[in-house]
Amino acid sequence: MNFTVDNKTERAIQRIVYALYLYGLLLIFEGALRRWILPGLSGPLLLVRDPVAIYILFLSWKYHVLKVSRYLVSILVISAIAFYTAMFLGHGNIYVALYGLRITVLHFPLLFVIQSVFNKKNIETISRWMIVLSIPMLLLIVVQFYSPQTSWINKGLGENSEGGGFVGAMGYFRPPGTFSFTNGLVLFFTVVSSFIFWGLSGELKISKWILYPALACLFLSIPFSISRTLLFSILITMFFFIFSLLSNKLLFWRTVVAGILLLFIFYFLINTDLLSTGLDVFQERFQSANESEGGLDGVMFKRFLGSMGNAFENLGDLPFWGHGVGMGTNAASQITTGQREFLLSEGEWGRVLGELGPLLGVCFLLIRVSIAVKMIHLAFQKFRGGYFLPWLLVGNTVFNVVLGQWAQPTYLGFTVFFGGLLLAATKSTDESLSPEV
Repeated sequence: MNFTVDNKTERAIQRIVYALYLYGLLLIFEGALRRWILPGLSGPLLLVRDPVAIYILFLSWKYHVLKVSRYLVSILVISAIAFYTAMFLGHGNIYVALYGLRITVLHFPLLFVIQSVFNKKNIETISRWMIVLSIPMLLLIVVQFYSPQTSWINKGLGENSEGGGFVGAMGYFRPPGTFSFTNGLVLFFTVVSSFIFWGLSGELKISKWILYPALACLFLSIPFSISRTLLFSILITMFFFIFSLLSNKLLFWRTVVAGILLLFIFYFLINTDLLSTGLDVFQERFQSANESEGGLDGVMFKRFLGSMGNAFENLGDLPFWGHGVGMGTNAASQITTGQREFLLSEGEWGRVLGELGPLLGVCFLLIRVSIAVKMIHLAFQKFRGGYFLPWLLVGNTVFNVVLGQWAQPTYLGFTVFFGGLLLAATKSTDESLSPEV
């Protein structure tokens, strides 16, 4: 289907694209604003992307850019009912309800705005910049890794001087990079892995002088992040990439060359104190966590997939309409108790069911699963047509859609932005509304 837009609409779409670029930048550097640049505004800056989202949605509505879909309508209907039940049958706190509502009303629709306005050039621009940013990001977390928690580079949120890292192993802390928490760093390098492997396929035009150093930085990020989740996430992306190799001999040999170069780089680095310390710390963290959680089974099935089943264990004890939208967020616990804690559940499905109740909660989760299935279907169709990016993004983006902790702003932002980018990448070239920006 071909789209025609007048000059006025084209300019509006251009503004939407630039606003989405700003949304992406704030997603990556929000933690830097809260920790280093404007620490006194750390609390309000938690919502720094919300005004941008409102602006995008306003323009999208005004110029009919946002396509009406069954997913969007269903989510908005659930949100309206959830707000009513929260106020009159649940917690009754309007601030908590509005904070919870922003997830589905402000940010979720951006998934479909991005799908509508991003074109091939937009996708390639974002991909290149993410690859480029991975190099200074790695350098930053190495400095954070070796610096004490009392140093400026490891400063916590706001006026917190105790440090922004989480305990790792051997006295070292998991660095957050430019993010507020370490989960942002994991999400960043997970997405970057898809773009780097896409670059290796030859579909993305990018200098090898950037691509190969970024590839090395990607694998170096694993020990210095002290994160098993990042290791498993990159392995998932690698699995999808290796699957792609089976259908493309040229891609196979390019990967062999890149692998050989990477081995040479690691051969020289592994004998330096800089890398060997990071590897020792990561190995200690991996072993100690495996002992307490039961290895791969404990990480993948108990922590993640197990949380899905656990969410339904006490379903019969929940109020039919739940405790109220927003009640499972950290903001709600801060407002109601003065402390940051999980009032309902640490797992995403437990939070959703606790807030919305059995009926609305299950409907909401089914919508998320349905979107994930649609993403897989569309990505596989493009893969069969020889376009690899959506397929490479599927491995971890779909996980974020189904199980991602949307109550956490960074997790929500990555899910929406790169989930939308995945959907945009599955379009035919004549389906794009966006001008070349």
